[in-house]
Amino acid sequence: MSIHDPEGGEASAPVGEFARIDRFLKPLAARVEGALGLDDDAAVLSPPPGKKLVVTTDTMVEGVHWLPVQSPSTVARKLLRVNLSDLAAMGAEPWVYTLNTALGSETGSGWLEQFAQGLSVDQDHFGIGLAGGDSVSTSGPAVVTITAFGLLPADADGLRRSSATVGDSVFVTGTLGDAYLGLRVMKGEMDKCPDDVRAQLSARFELPTPRLDIGKRLVEVTPPGACLDVSDGLVGDAAHIARSSGVGIDIFLSSIPISSHAAKAIEMGGVAMAELASGGDDYELLFTARDEVAVDRLLGNAATPITKIGTVVSGNAVRLLDASGREIESQGSWTHF
Repeated sequence: MSIHDPEGGEASAPVGEFARIDRFLKPLAARVEGALGLDDDAAVLSPPPGKKLVVTTDTMVEGVHWLPVQSPSTVARKLLRVNLSDLAAMGAEPWVYTLNTALGSETGSGWLEQFAQGLSVDQDHFGIGLAGGDSVSTSGPAVVTITAFGLLPADADGLRRSSATVGDSVFVTGTLGDAYLGLRVMKGEMDKCPDDVRAQLSARFELPTPRLDIGKRLVEVTPPGACLDVSDGLVGDAAHIARSSGVGIDIFLSSIPISSHAAKAIEMGGVAMAELASGGDDYELLFTARDEVAVDRLLGNAATPITKIGTVVSGNAVRLLDASGREIESQGSWTHF
């Protein structure tokens, strides 16, 4: 299966740039008035009164960030979602986005149609619209980039990586390790696991859930803690907070939340828990807070579970500790395949 042959059959005919825009992208921009129907050289956008902009961008490369077996629709949805996860980590709400694509000249309309359909599905789900972008041809692997624009109240600074202080508790949303295991499933490395377990884990790798509601609530915690989304692995991303805040972080291995599917994969696949602490692509929120009561008040009724997994300490190191307090060696930051 290749970039221009998403269904494994005969590739559909390539389409020109302007026909591509008219057919696949203009419908995605219909909800954004300032996009001007994608008929002009740029969009004209006015943030709503009392709001400030938050801007983030992410790029995905064929063969680096997605596997050939993944559908164009899924690739598009993940690309949008990883950007929305960055907005969530700042406490912002989605507004609009731009899309840049570098595709091979042989890329057929079938691939583009499925890619646009994936974006359409998640646009409706997350309430965001296309404001513009660019498309070029490439002789190398496909490259797709989204720049997402979010909104914060004008008097809010957003969540930062640099706001952790000694004595804070460290929390994480959801469960960790599913995406790492899901990638191993998709690479054929977890064949001993039952089909339903492998399906659930690969789904977590392909379609992360941006924790937008949690991020918006965290803005209200006083004093504010640090926050980011776990894309490079728990240990690696904790190190980003530690470095930015000038602190150390102790993470308790036994407190790291994992799903029942991950637990089954660990049992049958011989994967160590410490390995999951370095796996990436979960896109859960990792945050610190001084006031656990405030966190419980704001997040206690959230649909997504929140788990305390560690403590902010003096120093500059991130330590992964076992039940007896001994440090466990970890692999550090996640690197894409």
